[in-house]
Amino acid sequence: MSWMAWTTPTAIFFAVIAALLVTFTVLAVKFPETPRVGILRIETTRGDRLFITLLGSAFINLIWLGFEVGPQPYALLACLVYAAAVFRWV
Repeated sequence: MSWMAWTTPTAIFFAVIAALLVTFTVLAVKFPETPRVGILRIETTRGDRLFITLLGSAFINLIWLGFEVGPQPYALLACLVYAAAVFRWV
């Protein structure tokens, strides 16, 4: 795959996403879940909340870059706070 820019951060990003998917699959098999209704008033499962978190984190990072809020690693902190909120209240 010489056409791709496989840098260390890119590899870490995809490894973390893969680990999340595997972890959530194992959790779904070992601990079956029932959908719950949060502040969005829709039924969500762990996987739905993970998807909402990943999508929202992408937008947080794009906004962070676009408005030049600060150093990009600080966007990770904002994403972690956002993820905690999504898994708690959505």
